[in-house]
Amino acid sequence: MSDSPQPSAPRSDRGSAAGPDSATGTSSTEKSTADRSSIIAVTALPVLVVLAGVAGFLSPDTFTPLAPTITWSLGVVMFFMGLTLTLPDFARIAKRPWIAVLGVVTQFVAMPLLGLLVVTVYNLPAEIAVGVILVGCAPGGTASNVVTYLAKGDVALSVSITTLSTLCAPVLTPLLTLWLAGSYMDVPFWSMFVSICQTVLVPVIVGVLVRLVASKFVDRIAPALPWLASLAIAYIVAIVVAGSAGSIATAGILVLLAVITHNLLGLGVGYGVAAACRLDTPTRRALAFEVGLQNSGLASTLATTYFSPLAALPGAVFSVWHNVSGAVLASIFARLPYGKPPAEATDQSRTNASV
Repeated sequence: MSDSPQPSAPRSDRGSAAGPDSATGTSSTEKSTADRSSIIAVTALPVLVVLAGVAGFLSPDTFTPLAPTITWSLGVVMFFMGLTLTLPDFARIAKRPWIAVLGVVTQFVAMPLLGLLVVTVYNLPAEIAVGVILVGCAPGGTASNVVTYLAKGDVALSVSITTLSTLCAPVLTPLLTLWLAGSYMDVPFWSMFVSICQTVLVPVIVGVLVRLVASKFVDRIAPALPWLASLAIAYIVAIVVAGSAGSIATAGILVLLAVITHNLLGLGVGYGVAAACRLDTPTRRALAFEVGLQNSGLASTLATTYFSPLAALPGAVFSVWHNVSGAVLASIFARLPYGKPPAEATDQSRTNASV
């Protein structure tokens, strides 16, 4: 997605329920309100996206002229993501760097290669193949943070990996796309690099800076951010679907099959790598979502800008499907017990007990 901003409440290093947040001064009531809003928004997002896709398909002439605004819409989504980040989010990367790096490396190795595998197995047309590979080369989607929380996974780690992968995206996304999709279509590496900096990196940094200087104001509007981001994503999907409405009737089922396969393989690889490294269950759940859920809004935007409307279709379908699969898997995980909590949560409990 593309994706609604991560929840602010469930992170393991937040303040106790009895008082204000130690990092931001936010009260527990404000945090729980923002948290509930994020959860509801990520649950409702597939519905919004489906409705937007239907609108784009039924009335392409209405949405196609809006294609030049897609880049600005994605910038708005990433700005909202920046507003949800705090300095402790970046500090977490330094606390457990090897696990965060493991998640980012797995994501940028597994998902692009799985994308190439899917387009090869299904023998997809060139434009759709580029779109699938581009989804695989995108950074993690922020919806992964919400579903990780719903799944009782390690949310702090999820936030760290999403942040780190987003910061790496300007270089890795165009580089990997050039390497894996260059045989299908010409890939403008430098233009994509500049575009990702403009639409992802800069808005995130601006959002972080706004959060630093106006944290109280941001905390007050936090419950609305997931909804605003969801509307922006739905807007992008409507335009993308409108641009390829003529091809959906013939390629829609094939694209859906490729997207489902790609997503499920990513979820499995993320969990499997964490299990192979003997990481605890909450960490395994976090890595599953971080690897399997992509910033498909970015993929759709890049595909529309540099390739074709048809190449953007896999990203639009992914925006719907990975919210559905993420929510279903999170509900399954939430019902399964696990042996021990995340390391940060354990340390925090000990600190609170000593106080």
